[in-house]
Amino acid sequence: MKVLFVDMHREGRSPSQRFRYEQYLNYLKEEGVAWEHSYLLSKNGDANFYKPGNYFQKFKILFQSIGKRYRDIQKAGAYIDIVFVQREAFMLGVTYFEKQFSKSKAKMIFDFDDAIWLLNESRSSAPNRSLSWLKNPEKTKFIIGMSDLVIAGNEYLAKYAKQFNENVVIIPTTIDSDLYLPKNVEDYDTRTICIGWSGSKTTIDHFEEAIPTLIRIKKKYGSRIMFKVIGDEGYMNAELGIKGQAWKKETETQDLSQIDIGIMPLPDDEWAKGKCGLKGLQYMALGIPTIMSPVGVNSDIIHNGRNGFLSKSSNDFVDKLSLLIESVDLRREVGVNGRKTVEQFYSVNSQKKVYLSVLRGLIE
Repeated sequence: MKVLFVDMHREGRSPSQRFRYEQYLNYLKEEGVAWEHSYLLSKNGDANFYKPGNYFQKFKILFQSIGKRYRDIQKAGAYIDIVFVQREAFMLGVTYFEKQFSKSKAKMIFDFDDAIWLLNESRSSAPNRSLSWLKNPEKTKFIIGMSDLVIAGNEYLAKYAKQFNENVVIIPTTIDSDLYLPKNVEDYDTRTICIGWSGSKTTIDHFEEAIPTLIRIKKKYGSRIMFKVIGDEGYMNAELGIKGQAWKKETETQDLSQIDIGIMPLPDDEWAKGKCGLKGLQYMALGIPTIMSPVGVNSDIIHNGRNGFLSKSSNDFVDKLSLLIESVDLRREVGVNGRKTVEQFYSVNSQKKVYLSVLRGLIE
């Protein structure tokens, strides 16, 4: 079997790619699956494409990307068995390349882990907002319709996909539990408790949903607690003493392990319902007790009070944070149970055979 993975970013760059299929690549190779990865944005191109302005460089990247995708189409017609499109094959609102893949001899898989048929109105996506007219979120349904198989990250996404394609399977976003190792037992008993959030510049709005609650917690516990934001190095909140920390792949697990209580606040809107719980799963894999908003798949992941907490309101959030702050035994128990949940249902080891069978089943 030969698979061509088609997406935007180089390996290790995009959370969606990393936690949807890149973690399985070594396993697939061991099982006799040959694969290639065709991405459009190099490290240099990435820096230029996501900066405001730089229009000449952006158009240059677009023309280079068109050439690359035409070469991919030739591969699909020659020696590729499966073309695996992760989110989209091209950065503009066209489906031309997906159409060509679907017409080739290869089978086409479409994989997605967000409600990408909706326009993300986050103010944090402002740098390229002037070019938003070139995007077309509605193309998602057409790509789904022309695919031989759709892999969705959760039931909410699968329900949308089934409107346009009967062949839909759910494979959750997963964590490599051999890489994400739990905190040491003694690390739960800390004098200063770190409440942390991990994300990106495009999701910092979600963290700010929790600011009023965190201010109340700060007033209640003072120097007993501190706060950490990973992923947006430009973020600051003087009242909470937060200076954002840059995300680094090389130190990701070490940086996250400094958190004693992980939070994943979300607004209750259609975009957030498509989320696959990645932040929470990362905390849980590391044995960090986790509090999530009960939005979308979060309510499936968390069994309230056992492997984490679901927080429905600011008062509820304060109460559950207080429980964890005041009890090292509870932090330890919830953290251990969270880790077990990831190992059983949301780890690479728990899903890798499913992943392989889906690929083989499509060919057979």
